[in-house]
Amino acid sequence: MASRFFRSATDSESETDSSDNDSFISDEELSSDEDMSDADDDLKRDDQPKKNRFLKGGSDSDADSDDEDGGRRQIKSQKDKRYEEMESCVKTIENGEKNNDWTLISNGKCLTYDFIFLFFTLLVLQFTAEFDKLNKLMTKAQAGINGIVTPKFYIKCLVELEDFLQEAAQKEKAAKKKMNANNAKAMNAMKQKLKKNNKSFEDKIEQYRKDPDSLEEPAIIAVVATKKKSKNAFLAGSDSEDEGAPGSSTPAIDDAEFTTVGKGGKAVAEITSENLLQKLREILEARGKKSTDRNEQIVTLQRLLKDATSSYQSIKVLLALISSRFDANLSMTGYMQVELWRSVEKEINQLLKIFETDPSFYVFEVAEDFDDEDKDIIAKPGQPIGLRGSLISFVERLDDEFTKSLQNIDPHTTDYIDRMRDEAGLYAILVRSQVYFEKHNLAASIGRVVMRRLEHVYFKPEQVISQMEIATASVLGDHVKSSIITATDPAELVHQLCTYLYQQDVSVLRTRAMLCHIYHHALHQRFHVARDMLLMSHLQETIHQADIPTQILYNRVMVQLGLCAFRDGLIKESHSCLQEVQGSGRPKELLAQGVQMQRYGQPVAADQEQLERQRQLPFHMHINLELLECVYHTCSMLLEIPAQAQAGPNNKKVISKTFRRLLDYNERQAFLGPPENIRDHIMGAAKALASGEWEKSRDLIMAIKIWELMPNTQHIKDMLARKIQEEGLRTYLFTYASYYSTVGLAQLSKMFDLSTVNVSSIVAKMIWQEELSASLDQVTQCVVLHQVEQSRVQQLALQFADKAVNLVEQNERLLEQKNAEQRPEQQQQQKDRRGNKGQPGNQQNRNAVSGQRPFQQRTGGRNNFNNVFGNAVRGGRTQSARR
Repeated sequence: MASRFFRSATDSESETDSSDNDSFISDEELSSDEDMSDADDDLKRDDQPKKNRFLKGGSDSDADSDDEDGGRRQIKSQKDKRYEEMESCVKTIENGEKNNDWTLISNGKCLTYDFIFLFFTLLVLQFTAEFDKLNKLMTKAQAGINGIVTPKFYIKCLVELEDFLQEAAQKEKAAKKKMNANNAKAMNAMKQKLKKNNKSFEDKIEQYRKDPDSLEEPAIIAVVATKKKSKNAFLAGSDSEDEGAPGSSTPAIDDAEFTTVGKGGKAVAEITSENLLQKLREILEARGKKSTDRNEQIVTLQRLLKDATSSYQSIKVLLALISSRFDANLSMTGYMQVELWRSVEKEINQLLKIFETDPSFYVFEVAEDFDDEDKDIIAKPGQPIGLRGSLISFVERLDDEFTKSLQNIDPHTTDYIDRMRDEAGLYAILVRSQVYFEKHNLAASIGRVVMRRLEHVYFKPEQVISQMEIATASVLGDHVKSSIITATDPAELVHQLCTYLYQQDVSVLRTRAMLCHIYHHALHQRFHVARDMLLMSHLQETIHQADIPTQILYNRVMVQLGLCAFRDGLIKESHSCLQEVQGSGRPKELLAQGVQMQRYGQPVAADQEQLERQRQLPFHMHINLELLECVYHTCSMLLEIPAQAQAGPNNKKVISKTFRRLLDYNERQAFLGPPENIRDHIMGAAKALASGEWEKSRDLIMAIKIWELMPNTQHIKDMLARKIQEEGLRTYLFTYASYYSTVGLAQLSKMFDLSTVNVSSIVAKMIWQEELSASLDQVTQCVVLHQVEQSRVQQLALQFADKAVNLVEQNERLLEQKNAEQRPEQQQQQKDRRGNKGQPGNQQNRNAVSGQRPFQQRTGGRNNFNNVFGNAVRGGRTQSARR
């Protein structure tokens, strides 16, 4: 094999071509050959000059003399060549990352690092993993006395490759279409190699993640020679030690001829305050181009920021740097890395600090460009200068990236908790930017940032809001104070934020502010205030026309309102609020707390699934679905069981179809074991309540452990026990009234452990509402039951009345939907008619044209609350109550 190294170039080339397909070299031979390469290299270095001088002839000298005098070339040391070879491997790996091609990363090809062994190693490298080759080059470059330090681009490659592996693994889990087998196998192999290799560089990797600029990049030293070698320099050349020796044709190299160059051999220009803006303009012009390296731009902008000497230069560089950092993460599904996000947060705070300390400059979207952008600008006193930029877009993007990170991080890990700690800094930025917008009277930006601030506090308890405000005040100091939001009390703070948004021209902001305000009242047990606000806003009539995020917020408000009513003991109102969301069978999807893989028996499209995942709420904003289901079924039990006992076995009136279906399924079971989950407990309690065993029903309901998640647990359990006693009494009277002529109040009081006063009030209410055919004898303290049986005609008449009411309600729903669709066109026709006549019509004509009824005929009042209150996104409005 050693003879192969001394063959001529022509023989080597022909042998390489002929052996590409049928030669194979094992890993053992590769490692042994690479170990011998250093010794062979030294041997050839000693022999080669003598051989070249012996072969050098007149033709060679003639060729040298014929070269152009102006020819120039760069002479690089062996270390620099090693750097370039490793950079080439890193580029190959980066190309594989961009294409998600793990086969290229693991099995790619790269140029050899020694020209003398070119023809031998080309056959071996095509079977060598790209990552292994990079590590071998690194090991060889660091060996010996003249070994190099670990270069920064190598550590950067390890960090980016590790992050890319994690991102690829997350995408692979979430992706519906899996990658092919070769890529998956190569990616798994790459994980093992990278994990094993990174153990040796843990300190440098951690240092790079904390501060990428802490590792210095070795500069490539190039020597500019004044004379170009001949084409036969391979045979006639000499070592670098001979070039400056006496008698050599090459002159000695002076230190002044060394030039520091950057990537690609280009000279690095020194940055000064005079050419800083010019360099910034060149970076901005290259932004977005295909050949632009975003990471390199960020590093350059960081260096420009350090060299900035004036406020104008710092502002311009910061605006470009923040935009470049956001450009580095263009993925719709992924999220910005936490360290990168914190860097952006720090730079936005730095930008706001400049505006606070130097009021001579401010930023807004429609500022005019300057004639000479490369010239530094100094503002005159009292004449602030506006610079083009969008600070509100930076703040909103920072908030969106924070939400995306919470959507993608596992909520059951400590990483999610650590990420939540960053919300305090983000909230401080929102308050700080709000004060900046108030100072410069940017009304549109004030509304948007106030809405963001409200969305961070409306769903939190008042104690948490107070702590956030205290922490923000301590960070910003006394000099940053808002003029429109001055409250310190949490309830008053939310009120001021919402009141300001009610005055905005954008309808979306007003709608969302109203919903957030209602949610906050319901969360803090102010049910009647929240209910009145919802009814007065008439949002249930127009919410189906809103965007999807607003519809999700509306569903959350209805659910929170239902939970608030349940905590207050308002069972019927709670059931009305929860009916549309929980009764639909897909509360997880309606509340944006999960994605359904199938809908109506058909799989969800991939693009639709991706959109739904982007709308998911962070885990700390979720409403407990098990608690929601428990509350809904408990309310259904307390309403459905007495109604079922009143109507008898032929009852077609259903209050909760979901509960009735579960109860029927449970009754059809031949054998029933002890209750295991929430649903089993409620079904068992419902059957016990229907048979008059209220104590058993109470015990089953109290055995549910999820009540511990609600505040004032003991108060809620006492309320449920009292409701079960009252509904047990009503169910007993409905079921067994036909068997009694009279029944004493004291006996009923003893049976259901209620006071005589409570029993008397319940019976009197049933008689007044014509639910019970009886009379109350106050003298004897007895209930006199009247055995009145309805005739066949009366039964049919009642059934006909119920069907007629249902038909009227359905027709009114259809009419309302039709009017809602035709209303914009009719309003336009009405405007045209007014313009032609010049006189507005009376109120009655306007109602007729627009399809609206007079206010007195609308059914959105408080008296008809239970019929219109629970309408969710996809439903219409119930127009009239049953009489």
